[in-house]
Amino acid sequence: MALSKVDFNNINITPAASKALKFNSSANGFETGDIDGSMVLLSTQTADSSGNITFDSEINSTYKEYIVKFINIHAETDNVIFQVNFRDGGTDYDATKTTTAFFAVHNEADNDAKIEYRTDFDLAQSTGVQKISIEVGNGNDESISGELTLFDPSSTTFVKHFLTRAQHHSHHDYSQDSYRAGYCNTTAAIDGIQFTMSSGDIDSGIFKLYGIT
Repeated sequence: MALSKVDFNNINITPAASKALKFNSSANGFETGDIDGSMVLLSTQTADSSGNITFDSEINSTYKEYIVKFINIHAETDNVIFQVNFRDGGTDYDATKTTTAFFAVHNEADNDAKIEYRTDFDLAQSTGVQKISIEVGNGNDESISGELTLFDPSSTTFVKHFLTRAQHHSHHDYSQDSYRAGYCNTTAAIDGIQFTMSSGDIDSGIFKLYGIT
């Protein structure tokens, strides 16, 4: 059986983030393509004394899963709530939601630590905001980081499931690891996500929206 040699100098492979190599019909035989599960960065927003951070044009049927990563979100006002809501085709961010909520906490004094379900964070067929983190401090070194995942927002058959997980430094020096999960109870497409504080602005921080291939 004859062996074919590959001339390495004739193979043009250009590195690309979150890409795989696949065969094509060109002379070099390769091109880059998406890997299933790759994160495609769609947009980045930087808060600067912002009343809200809103993603209202990139949420569509292109991807079955979207992730928003929020990084070092700093509150203007002390002891506030970081929260989110969704738009379901109208102009308002008021999609009906049913959710569940719990968190783990531990303080710097090392005299209080617990895991707790919080009925005051969950929702039952509510159009109100979903609390992501509470008791958020506005000290110079205090912030929130975490992510929100939204599944198949353009489905017109199923409810729209979402998850959030966030870690923050509270105003009274607690580490709080917060979990929220639920669904927007609508068969209308979810086409927008909006983050706010319960009082005051989002002073600073970075928000990145990804589509998952």
